[in-house]
Amino acid sequence: MVTEKQIEQAVVREVKKMGGLAVKFVSPSLNGVPDRIILLPKCKIAFAEIKAPGKKMRPLQLKRKQTFENLGFHVYCIDNLEMIGGILHEIQST
Repeated sequence: MVTEKQIEQAVVREVKKMGGLAVKFVSPSLNGVPDRIILLPKCKIAFAEIKAPGKKMRPLQLKRKQTFENLGFHVYCIDNLEMIGGILHEIQST
Protein backbone atom coordinates (compact mmCIF):
# COMPACT_ATOMS: atom_id res chain seq x y z
CA MET A 1 0.00 0.00 0.00
CA VAL A 2 1.30 3.42 -0.97
CA THR A 3 1.57 5.93 1.87
CA GLU A 4 0.76 9.63 1.95
CA LYS A 5 4.47 10.36 2.35
CA GLN A 6 5.30 8.37 -0.80
CA ILE A 7 2.65 10.24 -2.78
CA GLU A 8 3.97 13.58 -1.52
CA GLN A 9 7.55 12.63 -2.43
CA ALA A 10 6.40 11.61 -5.91
CA VAL A 11 4.62 14.96 -6.39
CA VAL A 12 7.79 16.84 -5.39
CA ARG A 13 9.92 14.68 -7.70
CA GLU A 14 7.61 15.02 -10.73
CA VAL A 15 7.24 18.79 -10.31
CA LYS A 16 11.03 19.10 -10.11
CA LYS A 17 11.37 17.10 -13.36
CA MET A 18 9.15 19.73 -14.99
CA GLY A 19 11.46 22.52 -13.82
CA GLY A 20 9.20 23.62 -10.99
CA LEU A 21 8.91 23.55 -7.22
CA ALA A 22 6.41 21.86 -4.90
CA VAL A 23 6.89 23.96 -1.78
CA LYS A 24 5.60 22.78 1.60
CA PHE A 25 2.85 25.18 2.64
CA VAL A 26 2.55 25.89 6.36
CA SER A 27 0.52 28.83 7.60
CA PRO A 28 0.60 29.34 11.38
CA SER A 29 -2.21 31.89 11.16
CA LEU A 30 -4.54 29.88 8.89
CA ASN A 31 -5.36 26.23 9.59
CA GLY A 32 -6.49 23.81 6.91
CA VAL A 33 -4.34 25.10 4.05
CA PRO A 34 -3.21 22.63 1.35
CA ASP A 35 0.06 20.71 1.88
CA ARG A 36 1.94 22.00 -1.19
CA ILE A 37 2.13 25.03 -3.43
CA ILE A 38 2.97 23.83 -6.93
CA LEU A 39 4.96 26.36 -8.97
CA LEU A 40 5.60 25.50 -12.61
CA PRO A 41 7.41 27.49 -15.30
CA LYS A 42 5.55 30.32 -17.04
CA CYS A 43 3.76 31.52 -13.87
CA LYS A 44 1.65 28.39 -13.34
CA ILE A 45 0.55 27.98 -9.73
CA ALA A 46 -1.81 25.60 -7.95
CA PHE A 47 -2.23 24.01 -4.54
CA ALA A 48 -2.28 20.33 -3.61
CA GLU A 49 -3.60 18.52 -0.57
CA ILE A 50 -1.90 15.14 -0.33
CA LYS A 51 -3.83 12.26 1.22
CA ALA A 52 -3.29 8.57 1.79
CA PRO A 53 -5.20 6.42 -0.72
CA GLY A 54 -8.94 6.65 -0.12
CA LYS A 55 -8.69 9.40 2.51
CA LYS A 56 -10.83 12.52 2.10
CA MET A 57 -10.25 16.16 2.93
CA ARG A 58 -11.48 17.33 6.34
CA PRO A 59 -14.28 19.93 6.49
CA LEU A 60 -11.85 22.78 7.27
CA GLN A 61 -9.64 21.73 4.35
CA LEU A 62 -12.67 21.73 2.05
CA LYS A 63 -13.53 25.23 3.31
CA ARG A 64 -9.99 26.47 2.52
CA LYS A 65 -10.16 24.78 -0.89
CA GLN A 66 -13.36 26.68 -1.65
CA THR A 67 -11.83 29.96 -0.44
CA PHE A 68 -8.75 29.52 -2.64
CA GLU A 69 -10.88 28.51 -5.63
CA ASN A 70 -13.09 31.58 -5.13
CA LEU A 71 -9.87 33.60 -5.51
CA GLY A 72 -9.20 31.87 -8.83
CA PHE A 73 -6.63 29.25 -7.76
CA HIS A 74 -6.82 25.54 -8.50
CA VAL A 75 -6.68 23.19 -5.50
CA TYR A 76 -6.22 19.45 -6.06
CA CYS A 77 -6.56 16.55 -3.65
CA ILE A 78 -4.05 13.87 -4.64
CA ASP A 79 -4.57 10.44 -3.08
CA ASN A 80 -2.83 8.13 -5.54
CA LEU A 81 0.29 8.09 -7.70
CA GLU A 82 -1.66 7.72 -10.94
CA MET A 83 -3.26 11.16 -10.51
CA ILE A 84 0.00 13.11 -10.46
CA GLY A 85 0.82 13.23 -14.17
CA GLY A 86 -2.67 14.29 -15.21
CA ILE A 87 -2.91 17.00 -12.57
CA LEU A 88 0.51 18.44 -13.42
CA HIS A 89 -0.42 18.44 -17.11
CA GLU A 90 -3.65 20.26 -16.27
CA ILE A 91 -1.80 22.88 -14.21
CA GLN A 92 0.72 23.39 -17.00
CA SER A 93 -2.03 23.71 -19.62
CA THR A 94 -4.15 26.32 -17.84
